[in-house]
Amino acid sequence: MELRTLKAFVEVVRQGGFSEAAKMVFTTQSAVSKAVRQLEDELGLPLLNRIGHRTTLTDAGEVVYRRAVAILAGRDDLLSELSELRGLARGTLRLGLPPIGNDALFAPVFAVFRNRYPGIEIRLVEQGAKRLEEMVLADEVDLGASLLPTADAFEWQSVRCEPMHVLLPSSHPLAGQEAVPLAALKGNSFLLFETGFALNGIILDACRSAGFAPDIAARSSQINFIVELVAAGLGVGFLPRLIAEQRQRPGVCHALVVEPGMEWHMAWIWRRGGYLSHAGRAWLDLAAEISAKS
Repeated sequence: MELRTLKAFVEVVRQGGFSEAAKMVFTTQSAVSKAVRQLEDELGLPLLNRIGHRTTLTDAGEVVYRRAVAILAGRDDLLSELSELRGLARGTLRLGLPPIGNDALFAPVFAVFRNRYPGIEIRLVEQGAKRLEEMVLADEVDLGASLLPTADAFEWQSVRCEPMHVLLPSSHPLAGQEAVPLAALKGNSFLLFETGFALNGIILDACRSAGFAPDIAARSSQINFIVELVAAGLGVGFLPRLIAEQRQRPGVCHALVVEPGMEWHMAWIWRRGGYLSHAGRAWLDLAAEISAKS
């Protein structure tokens, strides 16, 4: 059974006849008719009911058509993968990014990747880490950025590990200290991110380990808004050190949180055992290259 005979048969079905199919496969009507007869002889079953200039599928034809479409699609996938091997001249890379840390961690990689592989289109989606994990498993994105530890369903490559900082109003009794034990923040109102942000889990798990459940005054998906709420004295907020240092504001002080295991460890994740495109692997290589230089 040859792919060309399957292609001819599929186009006869799609186009509704031999003459139109011949145009789609760039050959003559007689050649298409011969290919279909060859396929029928090989399988030992009629695939088409020929009624004048009309053709309809037999029961066997229905089965062969469905399978042939899948086989030809697989061939197209194979050719696409081989095309990627020929230099990443074209293709698409789907990336899922969290709202926290995008500019600091990923913008440099975007700039270099675009310059190195101008034919690769990058499609971005921004979601919380938990939703990004779901999207990776559903093959809605090739790579997602999430916090470690992660489930065994994923393979991962580290991006950066940062300690946590607490954001305090300048009027707070602990303001001005370089480091603050998490237990010392018991009784303070906490300003957290919206549900679905993995950073919340780090904070709440650490509080449980320290023996208290925090009072949550407000939630937001916007870093700058949380910083402003801290400045207004509504409570204390938390950010990874890298991001906290980029959000300096009069009236807000930063201090290292002293609590074992309270770290923000960002990583690229992808499906364990799943196919990762050459564009995705090139992105991971470049990300590791840039991280090694920083």
